[in-house]
Amino acid sequence: MINQEPTPSFEEAMDQLERIVAQLESGDVPLEKAIELFQEGMKLSQLCGQKLEQVERKIEILLEQDGSMVKKPFQPGSEDKGDSR
Repeated sequence: MINQEPTPSFEEAMDQLERIVAQLESGDVPLEKAIELFQEGMKLSQLCGQKLEQVERKIEILLEQDGSMVKKPFQPGSEDKGDSR
């Protein structure tokens, strides 16, 4: 059985990603370490993207239709574009 590290929360992953970016931006990191940090940052970025997608699927927006509140699944981009029929 493979021993995997627990998956960090979105907030923990973002904090780690911010620390990595700060280290890379400082320019004081040897090339080999910078490559490792970049790879770790890419994994964290992908993890955050996946977590955001999961949350988007769960979000429901309450809309008022005909005087009553109706639950509708969240559709990214639909609120900003207006009715495109």
